[in-house]
This record gives sequence, structure tokens and C-alpha cells, in this order.
Amino acid sequence: MTSFTPIPTRERILDSMIDLARCSKLHRIIVAGSRAPDLMLSLHCRGYGRVSTVATCGLPYGQYGVALVDWQGRSIKALETTMDWLVQFLASSAVLVIWLDSPERTANRKLELMLDRLGFHVEVGTLCEHGLVVSARRRDAPQMAVAA
Repeated sequence: MTSFTPIPTRERILDSMIDLARCSKLHRIIVAGSRAPDLMLSLHCRGYGRVSTVATCGLPYGQYGVALVDWQGRSIKALETTMDWLVQFLASSAVLVIWLDSPERTANRKLELMLDRLGFHVEVGTLCEHGLVVSARRRDAPQMAVAA
């Protein structure tokens, strides 16, 4: 008889975030949110060696290609404040993946408006059992890549 070991929800969410970011183990990744240290440790255990938290990332100058934001139990307003600061660490072609478990009924619309204000467009978003996961890129990223 085959035994079944369920994958913990956090691991499934992290799998989804990695898939949405389409990141490789060579990408520089910055993690933020309520469980950023745990997220960083999980990524290190999976072989992602270039991961930093917002507490260990140094000065902002667009050096990260991927941002993974685990936003549990916090408000959209607090996320907006964090994002205003976090986007300075992201390269022009960076991808931003946010997991949001907000109980607010309008959270997805508020998130979309916030990302739009910051110059990002949502590529894909999905509802999962414990919230919403969204992947976004800067609106001008394709033009910047062509110009480079």
C-alpha cells in the first residue's frame, strides 16, 4: 500500500509563487512579509542561494530580479507602504509575486490599483485556498529590454 504524505499548505503556496515568478536558482530574489525569514530558509533549502530579506538586502539600487511577498494577516494599506519602499530594490525587468490572504472583499481590486500606481501590470493572478497569488511586471519592462 502506498502511503500519502500531504504537502503542507505553505509549501504549495511557495511552489505556486516560484512557478509564477518563473525564477531560476540564479536569480537574485528578495523576500518580504510576515514570514520572510521562513520563506528565505525554504528557498535556501530548495537550492536558491541568492535570496535576501528586506532586513538583509542593503541599499536599494535595482539589483533584484524577483520579489516574493508573503502578506499574511496584514492590511492592504500596510502592503502599499512596504511596496513603495520595496520597488526600489527591483530591476526594471523584475517580476513581483504577492501572496495575499486579506479577508477584505475588495482586496484584489485594491491590489491591482496599488500595483498600477507603482507602474506594474498584473500578468496573472489566481485564487487559492488561502488567499490570492498575483504575478506582476513593470509596464515598461518590454521596452526597456529592447532598448538594452
